[in-house]
Amino acid sequence: MEKRKLGPVGLEVSALGLGCMGMNRGYGPAADAAEATRLIRAAVDLGITFFDTAEAYGEANEQLVGSALAPVREQVVIATKFGFKEGDPSLGQDSRPVRIRLVAEQSLKRLGTDHIDLFYQHRVDPNVPMEDVAGAVQDLIKEGKVKYFGLSEAGSEAIRRAHAVQPVSALQSEYSLWWREPEQSVLPTLEALGIGFVPFSPLGRGFLTGAITADTTFASGDMRSSLPRFAAEARQANLTLITLIKQLADRKQATPAQIALAWLLAQKPWIVPIPGTTKLPRLQENVGAASVALEPDDLLQLEQAINQVAIQGARYTAQMQQAINR
Repeated sequence: MEKRKLGPVGLEVSALGLGCMGMNRGYGPAADAAEATRLIRAAVDLGITFFDTAEAYGEANEQLVGSALAPVREQVVIATKFGFKEGDPSLGQDSRPVRIRLVAEQSLKRLGTDHIDLFYQHRVDPNVPMEDVAGAVQDLIKEGKVKYFGLSEAGSEAIRRAHAVQPVSALQSEYSLWWREPEQSVLPTLEALGIGFVPFSPLGRGFLTGAITADTTFASGDMRSSLPRFAAEARQANLTLITLIKQLADRKQATPAQIALAWLLAQKPWIVPIPGTTKLPRLQENVGAASVALEPDDLLQLEQAINQVAIQGARYTAQMQQAINR
């Protein structure tokens, strides 16, 4: 798989990464650890070198990622995140420098490694100046415990303030064919500063694969059961987008998921999506997207398709959004 550069200070990763959150939480019961380990190692065999976890995904998730990648540690890039009180998003943000250092030490232990490749602030903390956050990560970089600094879901002002203290290698935010808000101000800021972009939920939490219909039911503990965009009426309305994507997919002898990922890859050479999955066939399908070349006419067709559909439903509930912004 081709490599892409993220940021101005040398971080290079595979064009597609693997988001590992769903292996332990967010989408129903946790995956079997042995099966998840096999999946992560299969990803390495398929050319993926970029793996994403976080303190907020639970101790088991970092332990799983670290253990699975231990045999190939020097060949891969592991990203993890800090920024929530006690590692719990429901409790709000905590990016005090003392907390950042504590999370780094705990993550190093859980990952079983001597350095974190990419250390993201999971959400901007309104109570801690961004300069202090960047300075704390800079100290960890000087000590060799962290290699690169990242932000998640940060706005343009926060990105610029952080980058002025410690170069930011990557911003991770939601971005896909059905959530394009980053195009308004974030992507121009990243381009101006030479910062890479890592879209999470690049397949719309599974919707853009075409596997979800208005009749789909979600397992207990699956966050999608409470998201407005996944309410039955919204799903029914949003299926129009899938129909339009599938027309191009059929012409390109690809799947809707591959078209959705290929679209992201075609936007900028410094964009690296991190689709997540617990299933080997889905992993193989996603990796195949790196070989799908979208021509200008294909991109125009997709743009026209997107403009025909008014996506229904907010991406988060008001309560979830409030917790994120807290």
